[in-house]
Amino acid sequence: MASDAANCCASSKSDHTVIADVQSGVDRRHIAIDRVGIKDIRHPVRVSDRSGGEQHTVATFNMYVYLPHNFKGTHMSRFVAILNSHEREISVNSFKEMLTDMAQRLESKAGHIEMRFPFFVNKKAPVSGVESLLDYDVTFIGEIHNQHPTMAMKVVVPVTSLCPCSKEISAYGAHNQRSHVTVQVRTSDFVWIEEIIDLVEAQASCELFGLLKRPDEKYVTEHAYDNPKFVEDTVRDVAQCLNDDPRILSYIVESENFESIHNHSAYALIERDKTQTPHSST
Repeated sequence: MASDAANCCASSKSDHTVIADVQSGVDRRHIAIDRVGIKDIRHPVRVSDRSGGEQHTVATFNMYVYLPHNFKGTHMSRFVAILNSHEREISVNSFKEMLTDMAQRLESKAGHIEMRFPFFVNKKAPVSGVESLLDYDVTFIGEIHNQHPTMAMKVVVPVTSLCPCSKEISAYGAHNQRSHVTVQVRTSDFVWIEEIIDLVEAQASCELFGLLKRPDEKYVTEHAYDNPKFVEDTVRDVAQCLNDDPRILSYIVESENFESIHNHSAYALIERDKTQTPHSST
């Protein structure tokens, strides 16, 4: 009886320690999956800013890998483990390291990571000098293929746009609206988030501020009136600045004007890969 009891205990212990790994099983449908992983997971990060400090913020991550046709599934828990192991200052280099780490640990030839977070800039009002924070929507986008990581940065910059046509035909005043200018760039060298913000705000009818006194309101109203821009003007002016920056390899510039006199938006987009031979103009 003692021997039977010992064998029973050993069998029970073995049953509890051997757990089937279903994800690693073979799939016989012969259909690869382009992206599989986790979406909309929030995680604290630290991001460097141009002032020499760092911002503690919360980012939303999307993390995917390529899954070959013969594998049944991927190991979802490993994505979370990768995030926890990279809880430090996020930079271009560390983001690329995360991409490489993900591809290796998930045993995949290709991967994709998006990290979206709010980024704050301390701004001074143009006349009073009163300071306030303004938030910008920033996304780091990383791709890795066959151990070669690449990265792009996307920044959404809210600005003011004033309609040139309205100014021309009106006896007084002109309609204006808040606009979102979105710039996505791939670069050959380091570019600060604030550099993209500055570039866009300089091309808008007027930039935005978190806090304005009455003299500041007068200034921004008149500045926008003196600097009218169609949505087409905005994307062209931003694109010209990106064309002139040798660090920018490719870009996408979008502008959406949330029209104040219509129930729709005005929209324009320019996309260019500066590493490719440009098409002839027509």
